Amino acid sequence: MDKWQEIEVTVKRDLEELVSNLLIETGSQGVAISDTADYLEQENRFGEIFLDVEQSDQIVVTGYYPDTMDLVWVRERIEQGLRDLAIEEARVSVTELAEEDWADNWKKYYEPTRITHDLTIVPSWTEYEPMAGEKVIRLDPGMAFGTGTHPTTKMSLFALSQVLRGGETVIDVGTGSGVLSIASSLMGAKEIYAYDLDDVAVRVAEENIALNQTVANIQVAAGDLLRGVPHEADVIVANILADILVHLTQDAYRLVKPEGYLIMSGIISDKWELVKDKAEEAGFFLETHLIQGEWHACVFKKTENRSGVIGG
Repeated sequence: MDKWQEIEVTVKRDLEELVSNLLIETGSQGVAISDTADYLEQENRFGEIFLDVEQSDQIVVTGYYPDTMDLVWVRERIEQGLRDLAIEEARVSVTELAEEDWADNWKKYYEPTRITHDLTIVPSWTEYEPMAGEKVIRLDPGMAFGTGTHPTTKMSLFALSQVLRGGETVIDVGTGSGVLSIASSLMGAKEIYAYDLDDVAVRVAEENIALNQTVANIQVAAGDLLRGVPHEADVIVANILADILVHLTQDAYRLVKPEGYLIMSGIISDKWELVKDKAEEAGFFLETHLIQGEWHACVFKKTENRSGVIGG
């Protein structure tokens, strides 16, 4: 495959997260945001000269789709999704993009990003000197979703930093680029099992693990959620869409050890109650609820002691 198809949706800035999620749900393999506000206050940041860009309250959200997908069908789904979300002032356009352009263009938007007080994600092609005590994840997302900078990933990383103390077994469901598995290892987890249904994601995760030479305790394999997984875990983490998360809560409860945790992210606001209800039906208690914009993440605990959990 040497061609990619591109769908651009022009909307008001405050709809960025809703539209990005819509594109991903319709099969986009990556999302880029073009925002004139990115040029504000950038002068002299790195000694660069920026163009005088006319400011607008609209942004362009671009989704990248393989050339095997029927973009007539995809566009219809996007336009229906916009109607369902009551987004009236939106423009949708379709173009074709050569793969080498995709491979080069998106990287200019991806810079070293501090996630927690001691954890930084660094693009693999960037020179970076960590500070004393700083944990660094070197990452090349390739064609797998997950640069580590999306709100859902940031909240997942924060949740992991709250529950990992060292020596745990972790299962990473829908590992994507492998960023959550690598972070778990750096945070002291003893064993990490990473699964993804997409063979491309499995390959990309393995390549990223190789970039981080101190994380040899991660095993990556193809897998459909938690079906057939034999390993019990202290922590299960899943950063995937809400409509998929609801199908793993029962298996997660079976595999999480007593006093262990289920971390879920990738939940848009209107799906939060659905995911919460499914986790509680399985037997989990909500301990932490994180919100960033329209996105939700949560930490559920498998425990009989409800002190310290929400409502306990």
